Amino acid sequence: MSKKRIIFAGTPEFAVPSLRTLLNSKHTVCAVYTQPDRKAGRGRKLQASPVKLVALESGIDIYQPMSLKEAETQAQLQELQADLMVVVAYGLLLPKVVLKTPRLGCINVHASLLPRWRGAAPIQRALMAGDTETGITLMQMDIGLDKGPMLKTEHCDILPNDTGQTLHDRLAELGAQVLANTIDELENLPATPQDNSRKTYAKKLEKAEAQLDWNNPAIVLERKIRAFNPWPVATANLFNQTLRLWAAQTLPSPTTTGQIGNVIRCQRDGIDIATADGILRLLKVQRAGGKPLSVGEFLNAHPELIFD
Repeated sequence: MSKKRIIFAGTPEFAVPSLRTLLNSKHTVCAVYTQPDRKAGRGRKLQASPVKLVALESGIDIYQPMSLKEAETQAQLQELQADLMVVVAYGLLLPKVVLKTPRLGCINVHASLLPRWRGAAPIQRALMAGDTETGITLMQMDIGLDKGPMLKTEHCDILPNDTGQTLHDRLAELGAQVLANTIDELENLPATPQDNSRKTYAKKLEKAEAQLDWNNPAIVLERKIRAFNPWPVATANLFNQTLRLWAAQTLPSPTTTGQIGNVIRCQRDGIDIATADGILRLLKVQRAGGKPLSVGEFLNAHPELIFD
């Protein structure tokens, strides 16, 4: 129950609820580590990470090394004399010397039920796989990708209409709750080794994956559209242009569907496309340079495309 000096390491929006939880606790966040400012947006201006913005509000010392491998950076971290380092979607590898620097080591809030979906994109890969459940794992960090012993897990249902964004938001809040419920009793939590025979990997999302392949079943494509919302957003070449696809549903396939990849119906309630198994009905699309529109709104501007 003793008050701890905590280093927080995190970068994206997912990490913000966990940082706020620690700031509102009895413990002291003595420093925040986050990735360097990056150029983003159309103006390519340098932007601070969401975690940095919260740290600035709170007046906490901020460190933004390119790597934690340098001796100078490691010495700087050691000088903080922290009891614990809490890592949430930081994005940099922690060398062994860093893992051993805080008195209680380093713990990680991970957005899956380990050992399923170790790696960079557990939320999106769970959606793509059609998982009906995921959760948060609080893990004692060790060398290797998300391999450390588990201190606490909390389950979360995946809803049929969940997107990458909605599931991200629920898990970010759940991660903060798990942290709040365990941080005081951390030294007393049993550490459970992961069952490596059940491991799966959630590789980083790539923009090249966004293009839909109609040779897949409709259910696989619908899951990808939800998983890739809001990034990188699924795409398809339709009506002689590339459309970004924000929402869709699956329909059972009638006896004749036409050639795979063909639009077989185009009405204001949806654009139906034949797939390898079933029909994918597009519900929300976006033209290059435009904004996301319902199919009804899209067809109001292109009534010549309508057919049944």
